[in-house]
Amino acid sequence: MCGLTGLFHITDSAPIDADLLGKMTDVITHRGPDDDGTYLSEAGHVGLGSRRLSIIDLSPAGHMPMHNADGSIWIAYNGESYNFAPLREDLIRKGHTFKSTGDTEVVLHLYEEYGPDCVKLLRGMYAFAIWDTRKQRLMLARDRIGIKPLYYTQTAGKLIFGSEIKSILQHPQVERRVDETAFYHFMTFLTSPAPNTLFAGIKKLPPAHYALIGLDGALNLQKYWDPFDDAQDLTKVNDADAAQLIQDKLRESIKLRMVSDVPFGVLLSGGIDSSTNVALMAEQMDRPVQTYTIGYEGQSGAAHNEFMYARQVAQQFGADHHELQLAEQDLLDFLPKLIYHQDEPIADPVCVPVYFVSKLAKDSGTTVVQVGEGADELYSGYSHWIADQRLMQNAVFKGFGMLPKPLRKLAYGASQSMLSEVRAEYVRRTAHGEELFWGGAIAFGERIKRRLLSPSLLNRVGAISSHEIVAGYRAAYNENATIKDDLSWMTYVDLNLRLPELLLMRVDKMAMATSIEPRVPFLDHEFVSLALSFSQRQKIGTDFQPKKLLKQAVRGVIPDEIIDRKKQGFSVPVKAWLNDTLGNYTREKLQAFCARTDYFNWPEVERLLNANDELVWYLLNFVLWHELWIEEI
Repeated sequence: MCGLTGLFHITDSAPIDADLLGKMTDVITHRGPDDDGTYLSEAGHVGLGSRRLSIIDLSPAGHMPMHNADGSIWIAYNGESYNFAPLREDLIRKGHTFKSTGDTEVVLHLYEEYGPDCVKLLRGMYAFAIWDTRKQRLMLARDRIGIKPLYYTQTAGKLIFGSEIKSILQHPQVERRVDETAFYHFMTFLTSPAPNTLFAGIKKLPPAHYALIGLDGALNLQKYWDPFDDAQDLTKVNDADAAQLIQDKLRESIKLRMVSDVPFGVLLSGGIDSSTNVALMAEQMDRPVQTYTIGYEGQSGAAHNEFMYARQVAQQFGADHHELQLAEQDLLDFLPKLIYHQDEPIADPVCVPVYFVSKLAKDSGTTVVQVGEGADELYSGYSHWIADQRLMQNAVFKGFGMLPKPLRKLAYGASQSMLSEVRAEYVRRTAHGEELFWGGAIAFGERIKRRLLSPSLLNRVGAISSHEIVAGYRAAYNENATIKDDLSWMTYVDLNLRLPELLLMRVDKMAMATSIEPRVPFLDHEFVSLALSFSQRQKIGTDFQPKKLLKQAVRGVIPDEIIDRKKQGFSVPVKAWLNDTLGNYTREKLQAFCARTDYFNWPEVERLLNANDELVWYLLNFVLWHELWIEEI
């Protein structure tokens, strides 16, 4: 795992400033504290920078940027390709020779052999930049699921890129401005949908895409994979056989993610997903699994703690278990560092415990951890997903959706004042012929945004709706889906939006801030394709049982008490803390921000504050980001 950055002077004839490239590289030292390197092309118009966190092949042979035998191809690489060993053997048979035993050189030679199609052979998580001196072409690539980030901007005849936006911001010609359209969508999705970021002009490479940039400056963006590409039709497979297929593929995925030359472990919550990681890892090890659990001090935090279940799992599988408790003051003290490491606001308070549990692992001598992200999205593990699925099947709601559009709008207008904010948003979507499900983490709907955002901002962004984002995913789903039902649609949306740009970014940014590599076995692309090969009926039954099929797959692997207990979720006592010091701090920050800017309507913000609504956390995240990166105060 590493961090990368670089520059490509396309029409700018000035040579790249080596000191500037060094600054861009050094600002992401946390991503790779073990080694660093830079490369400048002979003509001085291409530069690559790398910070290395040594995981596989700890020797100097793994130094980056790395080149091929004749120096015609250079790579800066961030990630792990878990199938690199068989790929290496195949390349050797084709005549390639290797100096290292790691996966970076394998990716380099795969490009040499197959060109940009090399990404289709990789199984893992990665973002990389390859400079091809023969073709005078730069390639940027991001893994299928979007586990690793990669950002870029084009300005003044240059392409500037990096694993983190802060590398790009080191360049003096990059302006710091808010992309207000991205901000409008951020208010709904808690992240800015790819390819945009909250920084105007700075883009993120979408998952499963690569970009080719030549001397003409044109950026050719190519999608090379869709989650349904490798899906089969397994709807006729009985539940027992389906469960065994899931268990076998998950066991394989976890084993692949144990490939490491440094100590590894598991971030353990005591839920089904992380407990399964521990169990399947333990059966393949001859030493204790290192496990790490986070919780909270005081009465307000007790309801969010899962120590009892984590300890049970650790004891069951003989793990070497570590714990840490957080207090409200820990969050307040961490806020400046949180905003710095996020780059753009990831409006999820779980970022805080992810950072501290990762730091606990690092301080305990562990460098690689497996995490449970993705299982709930693949097998419907969230209670609000189940509620949405029931609503989509509800006869009354279906009937309402079949009425003529003018009647639906009339009914919505007459009823909205009597409905809760959430129900009113669902009725509004149906009245306008929109999808009910927009993603697993929706903050502000269109109705409340029109009250919360200032008239001047709404005027600047124009007549837009965040449904435009959802509609784009729906079109792709309709074209690609092999099995079409409510759950496969919900999974598809989150695989394209919430997972890569929110959940996986919180894991990447917070873990890498502590120089920890997180690995995500439930989001192995083959495991994802397998999940999309089953129907909603198989995965949750006709009675909407959360994770029904996944629970069957891991029964006998982990204790029944863990499988059958009520889902708790990895959460933070934000609501309780907003009643205390955090609430006072939040009010002061939001009030001052509203007084000096025109993003929000203060009366509506004040209403949320007075109601102790957890939604104010999302506003606070944006305000602190704006202060640090835009206002620079």
